[in-house]
Amino acid sequence: MPEEDLIELKFRLYDGSDIGPIQYSSASTVAMLKERIITEWPRDKKIVPKVANDVKLISAGKILENNKTVGQCRAPFGELPGGVITMHVVVQPSLAKTKTEKKVDKMPKKSGCSCSIL
Repeated sequence: MPEEDLIELKFRLYDGSDIGPIQYSSASTVAMLKERIITEWPRDKKIVPKVANDVKLISAGKILENNKTVGQCRAPFGELPGGVITMHVVVQPSLAKTKTEKKVDKMPKKSGCSCSIL
């Protein structure tokens, strides 16, 4: 693999800590990056993503799509040769959690009305 084909990335977590920097091929997909983040995630954090779909990657202000490659997502400006690109990691709640929360919200609520006339 040629040296110029490698891109050095680090991933900034919600608390300011980082995973990396790690070198990736520019042909690596965003989905592959997310899988790597899941395996490298520090287990002492309060929020731990379980699957790759729980993670969103943001680079240069854009949410990256799973099917895009690192080379396609790279911002053409502001990069220094040999520099490290920082991507921000956002953990979103899984769909299963939101469904259970909705079920709790749909439970019948006891409603009462009281009036005071003076």
